[in-house]
Amino acid sequence: MKLLSLLHRWTGGLIGLLLALIGLSGAILVWEGTWIQVAGANDPVVENIATMGAISERAIADGAIRITFASEEIGLHHAAGDGGAGTYFRQDGTIAGRWASQWERPEFWLFDFHHHLFAGERGEAITGIAGIAGLLFVITGAILWWRSRRAFELRLLPRSTQPGPIVRHHRDLGIIVAPLLLVSLITGAGMIYGDVARAMTGASDASAPPKIESESGASDASPTLMLQASKARFPEAAIRRLSMPSKPGAAYSVRMRQPHEWTPNGRTTVYFDRSGGMLRIDDAQRGNSGDGVLEKLYPVHTAKVGGPMWKIAMTVSGLGLFMLGLFAVYSFWIRKAKRARKNPPRLRRTTVDPRLV
Repeated sequence: MKLLSLLHRWTGGLIGLLLALIGLSGAILVWEGTWIQVAGANDPVVENIATMGAISERAIADGAIRITFASEEIGLHHAAGDGGAGTYFRQDGTIAGRWASQWERPEFWLFDFHHHLFAGERGEAITGIAGIAGLLFVITGAILWWRSRRAFELRLLPRSTQPGPIVRHHRDLGIIVAPLLLVSLITGAGMIYGDVARAMTGASDASAPPKIESESGASDASPTLMLQASKARFPEAAIRRLSMPSKPGAAYSVRMRQPHEWTPNGRTTVYFDRSGGMLRIDDAQRGNSGDGVLEKLYPVHTAKVGGPMWKIAMTVSGLGLFMLGLFAVYSFWIRKAKRARKNPPRLRRTTVDPRLV
């Protein structure tokens, strides 16, 4: 048990701050739709394919690589360009905001930090490791709490900033938020380690997008016609995203959300070639039960389902992780600093030969 406590304490002292910042950024992102503060963000969603197609054509002409259409959370169309540039369109086609870098929009740089630590795939790998470490913290913390369960005390903040009260508060707060932390950390790790999650759930292998063999000629695919064709194939589904070919041989894609899907942007995808001809249809409804589990990881993790109560629950999870990580780092290094002051390094005594004086 002493070894378990030592590992828990040292690891928390070293990466607790990272977990704290990930938890805080996640809690803020849960409420993105309420603080985005852009004109039209609260407009009710009206799916007008002609207007959506016209906006897409304008956005593509401006260099957009992806258009995410208005949803119940944010009633704006988002055209994303290279390097974090982008534009918000109101649903009537007027421009609500434009930016040249993600640093101009807090919702995007917060998202980049929470998922990638501003470091792309490397940052995502570090986030995944931190998530696994967080899971181990929850498990080992629950084991360590059991020894002192009779001293449990429900408090929002520690009694004082001394290491002892902070450790007791850390222990009791951890056991309170442990169920929510397990949900947050498992769903987050499941998204990052998708192959592992597929193997564990028995989900089907992710299919690669179709490739276009011929790249000759200019692209004359009409966004409006692609959206109309997709809607005709799935009339009850909501059109959520139009993506342009990102590299040679890539296809256009239209993502849709069918009524049974939890993921905000859906998993149902229709692919088109450079002329707008339909290439392939990936119907999310044809997946197995494992696919259904994987499809729910993102909406559960981000509180895109479950209404206000689940948003509050995931906010508590994020803030709980923030407090646990922050206090763990503080108490760990304060305790080490105090011990260093109490036990300063002793100077060695040296004997001087009288003949040299």
